[in-house]
Amino acid sequence: MSITRQNLSVIIVSFKSEHVIENCINSVDSEIEIIVIDNSNNVELKKKIESKYQNVKCILSKENLGMGAGNNLGIKNVKKDFALILNPDVTLESNSMREIFAVSSEIDDFGIIAPISNKQKYPNYILKKGHNYDPIKPFKVKSVDGYAMLLNLKRLKKLINFNFFDENFFLYLENEDLCKRLNENDENIYIVPKSTINHLGGKAVDPMYENEIEYLRNWHWMWSKFYFNKKHYGYLIALLKILKNLISAKIKFFYYLITFNTFKRKVYQMRLQGLISSMIGKKSDYRPKL
Repeated sequence: MSITRQNLSVIIVSFKSEHVIENCINSVDSEIEIIVIDNSNNVELKKKIESKYQNVKCILSKENLGMGAGNNLGIKNVKKDFALILNPDVTLESNSMREIFAVSSEIDDFGIIAPISNKQKYPNYILKKGHNYDPIKPFKVKSVDGYAMLLNLKRLKKLINFNFFDENFFLYLENEDLCKRLNENDENIYIVPKSTINHLGGKAVDPMYENEIEYLRNWHWMWSKFYFNKKHYGYLIALLKILKNLISAKIKFFYYLITFNTFKRKVYQMRLQGLISSMIGKKSDYRPKL
């Protein structure tokens, strides 16, 4: 089945994203339904974008669900066959959807299909073993970054006991986990090299909260890294993979402690706390103090 404007919904999970989200919305064709899941529970944002855009529905999550659970909430509210996951700091380019629509008429065996980042130094995919980058034709990959991925809902819902995003991940690696499980189910993930997007990168949250968000990122990066490896490879392998990070974080924490660099000390304190929380089996419960 080909992807069209009529059978596609866009899901945007936002948190304090008022400064960028309208640029994202404006880059999407007005004929395509957009569902915004706002994790900051901003009633004014909901009123503003629903009154301004006829194709936008904003759902207030009531609590900060994070990316995995936020995307799942969006998927539950999609009635179409396909869902494009976008971060608020992503904008589509004029060719983005046109190229994906065209490719979907030729390829129907995909679980995920994704555009390519226009920043070539920072590819939004990991190549699958035995496959190469093709500048023209769609090519198979091992995984794609979660800030722009189009899910074939109709196909994936047919998989036995398959859930979309693992809600234990609050932030980071929920996309890697999803892609790994799709690979294990022999589902294909494609990049469409002619479909390009712009990703600002780490700009989805208002810069006024920069320090708190940096603490959040570091806590959850370490929590998610250990949890991901434990889930897929076992506790011992996860410990071996994370050992270098643990030692490095400890050294840097004490270095910045004795050099009185409060910000850097807190960053590595967050890394240690996130990692230790994951190692002892605690939930990813750290939330920014905003």
